[in-house]
Amino acid sequence: MQFNRLSDLIAANQLQGQRVFIRADLNVPQDDAGNITEDTRVRASIPAIQQALQAGAAVMVTSHLGRPTEGEFKAEDSLAPVAKRLSELLGVSVELIQNWVDGVDVAPGQVVLLENCRVNKGEKKNDDGLAQKMAALCDIYVNDAFGTAHRAEATTHGIAKYAKVVCAGPLLSAELDALGKALGQPARPLSAIVAGSKVSSKLTILKSLAEKVDQLIVGGGIANTFMLAAGLKIGKSLAEPDLVAEAKAIMDMMSARGATVPIPTDVVCAKEFSSSAVATVKAVADVADDDMILDIGPQTAAALATQIRQAGTIVWNGPVGVFEFDQFGNGTKVLAESIAESNGFSIAGGGDTLAAIAKYQITDKIGYISTGGGAFLEFLEGKTLPAVEILLQRAAA
Repeated sequence: MQFNRLSDLIAANQLQGQRVFIRADLNVPQDDAGNITEDTRVRASIPAIQQALQAGAAVMVTSHLGRPTEGEFKAEDSLAPVAKRLSELLGVSVELIQNWVDGVDVAPGQVVLLENCRVNKGEKKNDDGLAQKMAALCDIYVNDAFGTAHRAEATTHGIAKYAKVVCAGPLLSAELDALGKALGQPARPLSAIVAGSKVSSKLTILKSLAEKVDQLIVGGGIANTFMLAAGLKIGKSLAEPDLVAEAKAIMDMMSARGATVPIPTDVVCAKEFSSSAVATVKAVADVADDDMILDIGPQTAAALATQIRQAGTIVWNGPVGVFEFDQFGNGTKVLAESIAESNGFSIAGGGDTLAAIAKYQITDKIGYISTGGGAFLEFLEGKTLPAVEILLQRAAA
């Protein structure tokens, strides 16, 4: 993917004295008192801001926070806690500016935070008039918010149509580079792990990957539906019988081009879904009518781990069992450790996946961890992300 990067503009000394508008993703969780409980996104936004400041730019940063009603500002929608945290991390005072659409007073070497962009009328509908006003505020627009790249909004898409110069910040650039490496020109074999409770929620991802990958490992309730498609009994396990035909079509599509969807040979069952449920390992042929499958078995996990360690590229989205309960976490643990041990390039994304990576302490052994959430999933689906598409169009113009 060819797009302009903030680093390129800095190398060409194009930021000195320029007004730079950065769309960051500062949508952080807060407690009832408004205190930030997890600041990963704020810390991730720092490099772009620091780079622009050090290059002599006048820097404006904005983000959405929560789901405010457009045109109706409420105290709980304010980025004030974020401004405080940014000030601490940057070591400079970051002023929070309200009602900023018609003009912002900011000097070179200074950074200000523009209040919650989703309070502005027309933000979510990508209103052209609003986008033009925002574009007029700056000389250079920087999108550094991959997490919102799948939404066409005024601060993620519209402004990029009208700003004089448009580029991707370091966070967005890294996401696009990693996704391009994993899916654009991957080292082979390419393995994908797609797991979750429902085939329906990830059907488009499964179909898209089925055309690209050499091995499509399914887990969770998704695997149960594929087991039904393979003619196996799954007891009272979570599954979607009405999507068995879709699962079979994916298996046939993979098989026709010499690729595989490995079906478990053994599973871990319980009679109930609870943290105290007794786990029993069974061959798939021995699953009883009152069994719930809550993990892949050790034999299956070992076989998949061997294949993963040999992969050139690994895409991981979703734990393969109920890993929150330790007795049903072995499958996810074994696969996570095999990804960590692989010499191939790995990219992982999705909330549960990030939780598994943290639980098994392999953060520094994953090639790239995407924090994009919905944008990561839509990229896997093969969808065009509006905020990325406009960057590509502007770069090609």
